[in-house]
Amino acid sequence: QVQLVESGGGLVQAGGSLRLSCAASGSVFDINDMGWYRQAPGKQRELVAAITKSGSTNYADSVKGRFTISRDNAKNTVYLQMNKLKPEDTAVYYCNAQGLVYFGLGQSPLDAWGQGTLVTVSS
Repeated sequence: QVQLVESGGGLVQAGGSLRLSCAASGSVFDINDMGWYRQAPGKQRELVAAITKSGSTNYADSVKGRFTISRDNAKNTVYLQMNKLKPEDTAVYYCNAQGLVYFGLGQSPLDAWGQGTLVTVSS
């Protein structure tokens, strides 16, 4: 099994910054895509930003120019730098990793989620 552990959430005033981290550990695995999603109260989970193994990125329109996703493949860690935060960014942020998990002579698809970290932006 692969575990994703997130950190870095908290309370910040509008206009402030936070940096989220998500580290993968556990079984032998190969991660292709990593991403950050968020879910606000009463709303569906949405993609915030994603990054491929080679470093290609894509962002939700609502965060373009304010958030930056990056990753350290050697550490199996993905980051989300969030600047110019707005109250509407308040949500639980989840890390996701997709790829392959290896066991014995076999492999299976990896689609793992972190436990979520709360980001609260006050006005």
